[in-house]
Amino acid sequence: MEYQRVFIGLTGGIGSGKSTVSKMLADKGIAIVDADKISRELTHANGLAIPAIREVFGDEVITEDNALNRAVMRGIVFSRPEAKKTLEGIMHPLIREQMIEQALSAQESPYIVFDIPLLIESVDRYRSWLTRICVVDCEEETQIARVQARNGLSREEVLHILRNQATREERKRYADDMINNGNMINLSMLAEQVNHLHHQWLALHTA
Repeated sequence: MEYQRVFIGLTGGIGSGKSTVSKMLADKGIAIVDADKISRELTHANGLAIPAIREVFGDEVITEDNALNRAVMRGIVFSRPEAKKTLEGIMHPLIREQMIEQALSAQESPYIVFDIPLLIESVDRYRSWLTRICVVDCEEETQIARVQARNGLSREEVLHILRNQATREERKRYADDMINNGNMINLSMLAEQVNHLHHQWLALHTA
C-alpha cells in the first residue's frame, strides 16, 4: 500500500485550547512540531537566532547568558511596529528550517501536526505544503477568561494580544477543519471531536 505524507496545520487564538488539542493528538502517538517551542529554543542561551538578533538590535536585547531578553524585546516591538517585522524576518526562516527538519525525522507518524499559533497571520508561508488547516475556535470572552486565569493578565492586556492576532472570522476563512472548544464544551466533548478528526486524517495517510 502506498502512503501519503499528511501535514496538518493546527492553530487557534490565545486561550482557545489549541495546546490541549495538541496534547491529545500527541497522546495518540502523533508527531507534533511545535513552532513556539522551536522559537524558544532558537532564542535560549546560545540559540541559533541569537547572533542575528544581536547584530540587528544590539546587545541591549541579549542577556548575560547570551539569550534573548524577552521583556526588552517586547518593549521594542510594541513601541516600534517595524521592529516586529524585522524580528520575524530573522526568526521565520529559522523556525521553518527546524520545522522541516523535525518533520523529516518523524517518519513513523501517520501524519504530522504543525502546531503554529500564528499560522493564519503568516498563512502564505505554510499553505502550499499543509494538507489541511485545523482551527480550534471559541468565543472571545472565553479566551479572555482563560488567559486571565492562566497568566494573571488584566483584561486590557489580553485584549491587546487578541487585537494583534487574526480574528475568528479570518481563521474560519482558512479552516479546512474546525474544533469547537467554547465555554459549553467539556474535555470529553473536546476529545470526541479530536478523535473524529484523528480518524479522518489517518484515512488521508492511506488514501
